[in-house]
Amino acid sequence: MLNNITLGQYYPANSTVHRMDPRMKIVLLVGFIVAVFMAKTLWAFIPVVAFVFAAARLSSLPPMLLIKGLKPLRIILILTFVMNLFFLQGETVLLELGFITIKKEPLLTAILYAVRLMLLVMGSSILTLTTAPVTLTDGLERLLSPLRVIKFPAHEMAMMMTIALRFIPTLLEEADKIMKAQTARGADFESGNLLKRAKAMIPLLVPLFVSAFRRAGDLAMAMEARCYHGGEGRTRLHVLKMHRRDYLALVITCALIALVAVI
Repeated sequence: MLNNITLGQYYPANSTVHRMDPRMKIVLLVGFIVAVFMAKTLWAFIPVVAFVFAAARLSSLPPMLLIKGLKPLRIILILTFVMNLFFLQGETVLLELGFITIKKEPLLTAILYAVRLMLLVMGSSILTLTTAPVTLTDGLERLLSPLRVIKFPAHEMAMMMTIALRFIPTLLEEADKIMKAQTARGADFESGNLLKRAKAMIPLLVPLFVSAFRRAGDLAMAMEARCYHGGEGRTRLHVLKMHRRDYLALVITCALIALVAVI
C-alpha cells in the first residue's frame, strides 16, 4: 500500500502540462477544486471527469499511475460510501433485503461524495507528478509574494509546503524498509482485528518518527551550512514566464466552472 501513494512524487516527462508555468498550474488546481465542489449532480461531473482525463493525457502520465494513487484511499472511499448510503434519509426505496434498505437519494449522494473524493486526489496528483519540487516552490512563492506587504513569510511558507510534499515519498520508503525489517523479525501487520493491527503498527511508527526527526535535523544543518537565509536576496536560474498555453488552460478551466454552474 505504501508504494501506491503518488502524492508528492514527480514523474519526469516533456509534456505540455510539464512545460506549463507552475503558478498557472496551482491556479488551475484551485479552479478545478471549485468545479468539483460546485458539481451537485452526476451530469455535472461529466465535464469534470473529461477535464481530468484530458489533463492526464496532455501530461503523458500513465493511467495506471493515477489509479494506483487511489488504492490507499479505498478504505476511506468505502466508509464514505457506506455511511452516506445507510445514514442519510431518503424517500424512494430501490431495494429492500431484510433489515437493509437502499434508497435512491442516499445512493446518489454516496456516489457523488466518492467520485468527488477520487477527482480531488487525481487532480492534486497531476499537479505534483508534473511539477518538480523546486519549481513548485517558486510558483507558490510568487503567488504568495503580494502578501509580503503584511509581513507574511511567503518564501518560508512555500519552502515548508514543498519540503513536506518532497518528504512524503522518502518517509514512505523508510516506512516500507522498517515494515520489512519488522516482518523479518516476526511482526504481523496483516492479521487480527482492527485494534490488534493498530497495536502492531507501534513498532513501525516509533522508529519512523525517530528517522523523520533525524532527517529534519540533517536538512536544517545542511541548509545552515550553505548559509540559507530564506528568500532574502535570492536569485533564480529559471525565471517564471507565462506562455500562450497557460492562458489557454486558464480559459478552459473558467469554461469548465461556468459549464458546471449551468448544469
